[in-house]
Amino acid sequence: MAAASHCSKMVFLNPGLDTCLANNRQRPWEPHKYASLEQQNSMLENLQAWVVGYYTREDEWSYNAHRRIYDQFSGSKVEYSDASEYAPRRVLERTRRE
Repeated sequence: MAAASHCSKMVFLNPGLDTCLANNRQRPWEPHKYASLEQQNSMLENLQAWVVGYYTREDEWSYNAHRRIYDQFSGSKVEYSDASEYAPRRVLERTRRE
């Protein structure tokens, strides 16, 4: 929340639970976190459970916390719920144009 006062625009990427779970299943190996792809894959169910909890938790990493930050932001903002709308390159290009 502290960073919000320094932002000129806020982008809320909110694709929903099913999209997030599918993205987790397709993520590439993260060698900076795991010694092997097998080790990473062994943690998938824990990650999936954490993502499911995103929508019911009340901690600072929850949907509820992110929603409050977004809703309270008084500057320019946009919320994307369709993953095809916010490919990283597209978001950056739109932000630069606006």
